[in-house]
Amino acid sequence: MKLTCALSFLLLGLFSALADDHEPAKPNVIFIMADDLGYGDLGCFGQTKIKTPRLDQMAAEGMKLTQFYAGATVCAPSRCVLMTGQHTGRCWVRGNAGAGNIESQALRDEDKTIAEVFKDAGYATALFGKWGLGESTSPGHPNNQGFDVCYGYLNQHHAHNYYPSFLYRNKERVALRNVPQWENAERGEGWSMERVDYTHDLIHAEAMQWLSENHEKPFFLYLPYTIPHANNEGTRGTGDGQEVPEYGIYADKPWPRPDKGQAAMITRMDRDIGVLLDRLKEYKIDEKTLVIFTSDNGPHREGNNDPEFFDANGPLRGLKRALFEGGIRVPTIARWPGRIEAGAVSEHQGYFGDVMATVCALTKQLMPKDIQSISFLPTLLGQATEQEQHPYLYWEFYEQGSRQAVRFGDWKAIREPMHDGKMQLYHLGKDIGEETDVASEHPDLVKKAAAFMDEAHRPDPKWQIRGRRR
Repeated sequence: MKLTCALSFLLLGLFSALADDHEPAKPNVIFIMADDLGYGDLGCFGQTKIKTPRLDQMAAEGMKLTQFYAGATVCAPSRCVLMTGQHTGRCWVRGNAGAGNIESQALRDEDKTIAEVFKDAGYATALFGKWGLGESTSPGHPNNQGFDVCYGYLNQHHAHNYYPSFLYRNKERVALRNVPQWENAERGEGWSMERVDYTHDLIHAEAMQWLSENHEKPFFLYLPYTIPHANNEGTRGTGDGQEVPEYGIYADKPWPRPDKGQAAMITRMDRDIGVLLDRLKEYKIDEKTLVIFTSDNGPHREGNNDPEFFDANGPLRGLKRALFEGGIRVPTIARWPGRIEAGAVSEHQGYFGDVMATVCALTKQLMPKDIQSISFLPTLLGQATEQEQHPYLYWEFYEQGSRQAVRFGDWKAIREPMHDGKMQLYHLGKDIGEETDVASEHPDLVKKAAAFMDEAHRPDPKWQIRGRRR
């Protein structure tokens, strides 16, 4: 009897060890998000002028997701979708609200975020970069939404300025050495002529320090970098919104200064992501850590840079604020050595909202109710036959007269304005550039797309159509 019990305990221990080896407990997760980086802005996605060797290496060591979508075509709603797993027809923050309505751009106590899921699972959590979903006194502040630590920008207007007079550490302002030429004292937007502290560098350094102190326990590190977003106020003040300390390898290029700045910003971010990946190896947690890189929406021209010169949206049509593919399809890379096959490429159709279900699957937590989220963990692990699919993906946008979009299979429909506007229909499998509207040839599919749009959208009095289409 004793021998049988001993053998049972031995076998149980062996099986547990094998299970742990097959499926590591509590993998670390790092989610890196660039700001306004286009689908074609990385070498591994076709870029030829801007150098991104470390992200290209990350793609070679991991997986490119070539049909992955942002939550929205502008900043705040895209981040809300990422945090809550709800698309823009249902989530609380559906647009960039503006200074006069900033409360509507803050998460609520009842909103469950991916950071809170990680906290429930016993993770250390931190955010370094741009938040945009709640000010220091708001329920939406990161410390109230599952993050132990945050450093950077709370307000997206403040985040325009790469040389502000302050940043936030948790709920407190931290003074910097920059001297503004003009600055909004409350929101921090503006531009500086005496430039000392480049905030991207500060944010990255803080993140690396936090990682050095927390890498021995399970952690979630969220890095929403501001690069390569323009300083919109700086553009109006100086004509060049692509603020960077030096142009580096682009200094001698016969390009306009904003284009040099655009390229230098992206390459600087690439360099720092390389530092992060090297740290994972140094700490011997490379194989315990899933790293995902993406962008919050499509590319911009707001710093007076030229997206056509860089072919920033690659084969896609449209930029930031469009619901064409160029506004919402984003370059996405996932790396997890030993778990994600090196050099893999996936055409799985997913979006930011799916991060919630994926996090819940990784941490074995229950998903919040009433969300539109499907785990893409089977795709990452090469188990394509087990991957569940969305019946459709949905987006809406309230500026420029408004628009809606829905993707189902290879079909994509856009309606401008929302609810009762003209419907456009494209077959992305044959027409990735959305050049040929075939709505008149497929009234049945137009009707189907309209039904999806009507089902996805729940009216919210906070979000009203603004401006004219253009």
